[in-house]
Amino acid sequence: MSGNMIILKHPVITEKISAQTDDMGKYAFEVDEHANKIEIKKAVESRFGVEVINVRTMHVRGKMKRMGRFLGKTSAWKKAIVTLKKGQTIDYFENI
Repeated sequence: MSGNMIILKHPVITEKISAQTDDMGKYAFEVDEHANKIEIKKAVESRFGVEVINVRTMHVRGKMKRMGRFLGKTSAWKKAIVTLKKGQTIDYFENI
């Protein structure tokens, strides 16, 4: 890990991920674009106290957006889908 890079930015909560969480124990996070799978696995295990089996990463491209006559673009970001050991869960909202 290079410097004090924050690896896990925030969870990604969508209908598709919620269905995968219930069925297969998969959770999604927005992560630092320079983080690799090993760093993501260690960050999830230490932050939530769970055992990670698999990490899949992907780059999400920014989309073109229009505000009236002005064009802009949303930022690109990196997403990680983490599979936990059977029977383990992550509660995103426990510390609110």
